Amino acid sequence: MTTGEPHEPVRRTWSEVHAVARRMAADLVAGSDELPGLQPGTSVAVLAGEPALIAPAAQAVWLCGGSVTMLHQPTLRTDLAEWAEDTVRVLKMIGAGLVLLGPPFDPLADVLTQRGITVRPIAGLGASLGEDEPLPDVVNDEDDTALLQLTSGSTADPKAVRITHRNLYANLTAMVEASQLRVERDVMVSWLPLFHDMGMVGFLTVPMTVGLELVTVTPSDFISRPLLWADLISRYGGTVTAAPNFAYSVLGRQLARAEEGSLDLSSMRFALNGAEPIDPDAVESFTSAGARFGLRKECVVAAYGMAETALGVSFAPIETGLQVDVIDADELEANRRAVPATPGSDRQVRRFPLLGPPLPGLTARVVDTEGRVLGDREVGAIQLHGESVTPGYLTVDGPLATQDDEGWLDTGDQGYLVGDTVVVCGRLKDVIIMGGRNIFPTDIERAAGEADGVRAGNAVAVRLEAGSGVGLTKRESFVVAVESRKAGDTEAEELIRKDVTSRVFSSVGVRPARVAVLAPGSLPKTPSGKLRRAATRTLLED
Repeated sequence: MTTGEPHEPVRRTWSEVHAVARRMAADLVAGSDELPGLQPGTSVAVLAGEPALIAPAAQAVWLCGGSVTMLHQPTLRTDLAEWAEDTVRVLKMIGAGLVLLGPPFDPLADVLTQRGITVRPIAGLGASLGEDEPLPDVVNDEDDTALLQLTSGSTADPKAVRITHRNLYANLTAMVEASQLRVERDVMVSWLPLFHDMGMVGFLTVPMTVGLELVTVTPSDFISRPLLWADLISRYGGTVTAAPNFAYSVLGRQLARAEEGSLDLSSMRFALNGAEPIDPDAVESFTSAGARFGLRKECVVAAYGMAETALGVSFAPIETGLQVDVIDADELEANRRAVPATPGSDRQVRRFPLLGPPLPGLTARVVDTEGRVLGDREVGAIQLHGESVTPGYLTVDGPLATQDDEGWLDTGDQGYLVGDTVVVCGRLKDVIIMGGRNIFPTDIERAAGEADGVRAGNAVAVRLEAGSGVGLTKRESFVVAVESRKAGDTEAEELIRKDVTSRVFSSVGVRPARVAVLAPGSLPKTPSGKLRRAATRTLLED
């Protein structure tokens, strides 16, 4: 594992990381005069930014028989008093017995201890113990909790996915198989946050379990210099990476301006795109911009995943590039059928990425509102079954089961199957119904995002119930909220509203009840960067 880029890179073997973890574990079990030793089954929260500390700390907790929860991290814009109250709610919900604190969040120790939270600094754990310190005598059961993964938006309404050792091992081995990872050839490169499942499971737990080479930096490193991502791939011969769609869009713009010959991206074989809806145009821009640096368009792999399966649900076949299903929009919206569009027709179409078959050990099906299993290309609720599916959530009101009597998980996503290939249309709760049509907000948001002056990736379509005060409508409609640096300029705002309305109508055939133009940073987002539609609605109401 190489950390410390781009300033002072340090490479440690996984056996060296494990030796540190052993000493940390021994220290946690021994405790101190002020703190009791860590007991098996204890929920331990981790708040740290450096992967070099997080990796051995997570291993140490597992060696002690505890579970790990990566806390959402405050940013420079965060109200610390509000963050602390939200964090205390989370810690009470998971029954946390300890918070392990590391840089750059050490100054928050007093904020937590003042609220009765037990805190230990990661940096000092095991520092006084020898290399041969015996491991704690703890045996984890397969169905013991390994991770409590906070879901997106959980700072507003806390909920944690309970991931067992069985879930975690089943999913990580399935992902290794589907992505054809090989220790002797692959180098993983990541900037993903470790409080998100894609970072914690995909780009920390997987490489340190399998023994893969990993080069990892923090999200702030990527945000301050997006081209660092490509630079690390170039210098380390990166073969595997992953990110949400917006990050590929950002990197594509950076690559388009990069100096000729400054990068070599020919080593990249597996660039997973997941965690949010995939925009085929953004992927095309990324691969086109990267082509002059040797990037092959076939390396992009569309994926579907969720914390409820530890991480992965399905991967598209590797080495095929992004494959898109082009379907008739009227059939989708009126009849909930994904009928392939007729070439040359003037009818509106919708484009959905093909997300591949379920990972080994998982089964997917699509059902209607009555629970009837649907056939090929019929749109309904996506359900999952398999060994990596979580047994339940922890909520502020107590545990909540996720599986029905037969072990099926309702994902909350609408979609369809093409043979065994999964296609996701959108979240059921976000579907906008107008005139008997089922319109998915991602279509509206992509159209709005193309308007002049709208910040890329910062457009949200919010469903309005009939009579809603947000849009003052007599029937169900929707509002579009966009961010723009021109917010506050009355004339510019009006031009943006007209452009957004025109583009949305051209794309989906209906007009928004209202277009709100907001300043940059106004739209609510989860700690992992996803736009929050429900919170946007509340913002507009306020």
